[in-house]
Amino acid sequence: MRSYIRHPSDIPIEYQTDERNTGTSQEHLHDISPAGLSFSSARALDPGSLITIRISSVQPGFEARAQVVWCHSDGDSFVTGVAFVERGDLFRVRMVEQICYIERYRAEVLASEGRQLDGEQAAREWIQKFAVDFPGLDDESES
Repeated sequence: MRSYIRHPSDIPIEYQTDERNTGTSQEHLHDISPAGLSFSSARALDPGSLITIRISSVQPGFEARAQVVWCHSDGDSFVTGVAFVERGDLFRVRMVEQICYIERYRAEVLASEGRQLDGEQAAREWIQKFAVDFPGLDDESES
């Protein structure tokens, strides 16, 4: 059994390598695990290389340094796994993940029920309905 949960593939993530003239690439988050995260990538990244990860679809935006641990071909693209350089970044990205789920819930409620929720209302409802199923960092370290 995996020690992380599958994430919606519509959470945008940007990364930038330390190489010159590579620019920023926008991709999509796959998973967050106790060690780091994985994301889709249009190009292969070398294990051991350092990158900067950004999730700017939330406020405040998230940015962290990470090291590429693995990179596997997946059809015409790649799936890349990274480990955070700073220990506290895993907790920060988990908070970003929850915000993304809450925003998705907010949009789903509007589309399905016609109710317009502000951020705080959506957070309260999401927490009440789904937070118990959202593994904490302690849960993940036990698996």
